[in-house]
Amino acid sequence: MLWLFYIVSALASGILGILEPGVIDQIMTGEVEGMKITPEFLLVFAILMLIPLVMAFLSLTLKNATNRWTNIIVSIVWIGLGLTDLPKYVTKPSAYAILMWLSGLVATALIAWYAWRSKQKV
Repeated sequence: MLWLFYIVSALASGILGILEPGVIDQIMTGEVEGMKITPEFLLVFAILMLIPLVMAFLSLTLKNATNRWTNIIVSIVWIGLGLTDLPKYVTKPSAYAILMWLSGLVATALIAWYAWRSKQKV
Protein backbone atom coordinates (compact mmCIF):
# COMPACT_ATOMS: atom_id res chain seq x y z
CA MET A 1 0.00 0.00 0.00
CA LEU A 2 2.85 2.40 0.77
CA TRP A 3 4.27 1.96 -2.74
CA LEU A 4 0.88 3.01 -4.14
CA PHE A 5 0.77 5.94 -1.71
CA TYR A 6 4.22 6.98 -2.92
CA ILE A 7 3.37 6.91 -6.63
CA VAL A 8 0.05 8.70 -6.19
CA SER A 9 1.74 11.46 -4.19
CA ALA A 10 4.50 11.72 -6.84
CA LEU A 11 1.94 12.02 -9.63
CA ALA A 12 -0.09 14.55 -7.64
CA SER A 13 3.08 16.57 -7.08
CA GLY A 14 3.74 16.51 -10.82
CA ILE A 15 0.24 17.72 -11.59
CA LEU A 16 0.53 20.50 -9.02
CA GLY A 17 3.90 21.46 -10.48
CA ILE A 18 2.34 21.90 -13.93
CA LEU A 19 -0.11 24.38 -12.40
CA GLU A 20 2.71 26.69 -11.28
CA PRO A 21 2.83 29.89 -13.37
CA GLY A 22 5.11 29.58 -16.39
CA VAL A 23 5.60 25.81 -16.30
CA ILE A 24 3.20 25.06 -19.16
CA ASP A 25 5.03 27.65 -21.29
CA GLN A 26 8.32 25.89 -20.49
CA ILE A 27 6.85 22.50 -21.38
CA MET A 28 5.64 23.85 -24.71
CA THR A 29 9.20 25.00 -25.51
CA GLY A 30 10.49 21.50 -24.75
CA GLU A 31 12.57 22.48 -21.75
CA VAL A 32 11.68 22.60 -18.05
CA GLU A 33 14.04 24.08 -15.44
CA GLY A 34 16.98 23.72 -17.81
CA MET A 35 16.24 20.09 -18.72
CA LYS A 36 15.42 19.21 -22.31
CA ILE A 37 12.33 17.04 -22.72
CA THR A 38 13.61 14.32 -25.03
CA PRO A 39 12.26 10.83 -25.79
CA GLU A 40 15.06 9.41 -23.62
CA PHE A 41 14.12 11.71 -20.74
CA LEU A 42 10.49 10.62 -21.01
CA LEU A 43 11.51 6.94 -21.11
CA VAL A 44 13.58 7.29 -17.92
CA PHE A 45 10.72 9.20 -16.29
CA ALA A 46 8.25 6.44 -17.30
CA ILE A 47 10.53 3.75 -15.84
CA LEU A 48 10.84 5.71 -12.59
CA MET A 49 7.03 5.94 -12.43
CA LEU A 50 6.58 2.22 -13.11
CA ILE A 51 9.02 0.90 -10.50
CA PRO A 52 6.80 1.71 -7.47
CA LEU A 53 3.85 0.06 -9.25
CA VAL A 54 5.93 -3.04 -9.95
CA MET A 55 7.05 -3.01 -6.31
CA ALA A 56 3.42 -2.93 -5.16
CA PHE A 57 2.77 -6.03 -7.28
CA LEU A 58 5.96 -7.79 -6.16
CA SER A 59 5.10 -7.09 -2.52
CA LEU A 60 2.05 -9.27 -2.99
CA THR A 61 3.66 -12.04 -5.01
CA LEU A 62 7.24 -12.58 -3.79
CA LYS A 63 8.10 -15.06 -1.09
CA ASN A 64 8.67 -13.52 2.35
CA ALA A 65 12.48 -13.32 2.47
CA THR A 66 12.79 -12.13 -1.14
CA ASN A 67 9.94 -9.65 -0.63
CA ARG A 68 11.56 -8.31 2.52
CA TRP A 69 14.99 -7.70 0.98
CA THR A 70 13.59 -6.37 -2.29
CA ASN A 71 11.53 -3.80 -0.41
CA ILE A 72 14.46 -2.83 1.82
CA ILE A 73 16.87 -2.37 -1.09
CA VAL A 74 14.50 -0.58 -3.47
CA SER A 75 13.11 1.72 -0.77
CA ILE A 76 16.63 2.71 0.32
CA VAL A 77 17.50 3.49 -3.32
CA TRP A 78 14.27 5.52 -3.55
CA ILE A 79 15.14 7.43 -0.37
CA GLY A 80 18.53 8.23 -1.92
CA LEU A 81 16.88 9.44 -5.12
CA GLY A 82 14.47 11.53 -3.08
CA LEU A 83 17.29 13.14 -1.13
CA THR A 84 18.92 14.26 -4.38
CA ASP A 85 15.96 16.66 -4.72
CA LEU A 86 16.73 18.34 -1.38
CA PRO A 87 18.76 21.22 -2.92
CA LYS A 88 15.75 22.11 -5.11
CA TYR A 89 13.54 22.58 -2.04
CA VAL A 90 16.19 24.61 -0.21
CA THR A 91 16.88 27.00 -3.10
CA LYS A 92 13.29 27.30 -4.35
CA PRO A 93 10.97 26.43 -1.46
CA SER A 94 7.33 25.70 -2.21
CA ALA A 95 4.96 24.53 0.53
CA TYR A 96 3.04 22.01 -1.60
CA ALA A 97 6.22 20.61 -3.16
CA ILE A 98 7.96 20.19 0.19
CA LEU A 99 4.85 18.49 1.61
CA MET A 100 4.65 16.06 -1.30
CA TRP A 101 8.42 15.43 -1.25
CA LEU A 102 8.35 14.72 2.49
CA SER A 103 5.35 12.43 2.15
CA GLY A 104 7.24 10.40 -0.47
CA LEU A 105 10.31 10.19 1.76
CA VAL A 106 8.22 9.14 4.74
CA ALA A 107 6.42 6.48 2.68
CA THR A 108 9.67 4.97 1.40
CA ALA A 109 11.24 5.16 4.87
CA LEU A 110 8.22 3.34 6.28
CA ILE A 111 8.55 0.69 3.58
CA ALA A 112 12.15 0.10 4.60
CA TRP A 113 11.23 0.15 8.29
CA TYR A 114 8.32 -2.30 8.00
CA ALA A 115 10.32 -4.62 5.75
CA TRP A 116 13.28 -4.53 8.15
CA ARG A 117 11.08 -5.26 11.16
CA SER A 118 9.03 -7.99 9.50
CA LYS A 119 9.74 -11.47 10.71
CA GLN A 120 11.18 -13.81 8.16
CA LYS A 121 9.02 -16.86 7.59
CA VAL A 122 10.51 -19.90 5.94
